[in-house]
Amino acid sequence: MLLHCVTYHTGHPPADTALTDISDALNEPDSFVWVALRDASAAELAQMQAAFELHDLAVEDANHGHQRPKIEEYDDEIFAVMHLIEDRPQPNRSANGKDKDSHPKTRVGEMHVFVGKNYIVSVHNRTCHDMSTVRTRCERGPDKLALGPGFVFYALMDAVVDLYFPLIEELETEFEQMENHLFTRSADASGRMNMHRMYRLKRRVSLLKHAVAPLMEAVSRLYSARVPAVCENCRDDFRDVYDHLLRLNGKLDTIRETISIAVQVNLALISLDQTEVSKRLAAWAGIFAVVTAFVGIWGMNFHYMPELEWEFGYPAALGLIAATVALLYWRFRKARWL
Repeated sequence: MLLHCVTYHTGHPPADTALTDISDALNEPDSFVWVALRDASAAELAQMQAAFELHDLAVEDANHGHQRPKIEEYDDEIFAVMHLIEDRPQPNRSANGKDKDSHPKTRVGEMHVFVGKNYIVSVHNRTCHDMSTVRTRCERGPDKLALGPGFVFYALMDAVVDLYFPLIEELETEFEQMENHLFTRSADASGRMNMHRMYRLKRRVSLLKHAVAPLMEAVSRLYSARVPAVCENCRDDFRDVYDHLLRLNGKLDTIRETISIAVQVNLALISLDQTEVSKRLAAWAGIFAVVTAFVGIWGMNFHYMPELEWEFGYPAALGLIAATVALLYWRFRKARWL
């Protein structure tokens, strides 16, 4: 679906352009064309390839989708892939059909960008973000638009990176909430639910890490050493994007490491709980073993047992058993096994 097709002339207001007039707009001096598509079909991409002479391999990647974030150069053309990540609440249903926990479901979309000396084509796939605010932002600064399609490329990338910050803040908030329940008894349902939430959180951190780290590596080539001609006038802008990605990457590493430590702590608490249960069971088993030994000896019913003829034998036996149980219980309590 076509979002917009607009031509920017230096010193003139932007002008909406029909797709059939793209070739004429490309021949105009001091101008460039920006085409934005959403969930583009193979036919639409083929139309863009014919209009802008896009590289076959870049169009093939855009058609297939599910690409790793990257920036590739094809002669005087740049092809970029960026991930658009969004969270949607997803109820977790229990066996009786009631919501027992609500957790966000992470959806990963993609933005494919083709940049040339006098054009830029942006394609948004599997996402609700149409980046309409980017166009508004760019058109507020005509002096920046005079830098060419490289500035629009920067603005799109900056908008994608800005979407990552609230996601990381949400991850940090959710982890802080889980930390408050970290030292609850792990044997109950609350402890198990906390473990499930931590593993889900770790998966979401990994998805965001896979979007940030490769893009950071790719962006570093847009401001240092040999820079593509279309990005030459925006070195400082791309350096700013790299700084943001570097900060995001550091936060993700910290969160992931902290989650790993929290998982280990929770597993250690589960092990301690199991040890406590084993100690209690062993203590009660020891008490009942002594009682069983006494009862077993006096229950053999031999004719010449000396206690059989004693009138106080039965209460004495019960008293001895009760005293032994009390002594063992006191010792186990003192050793904190009970």
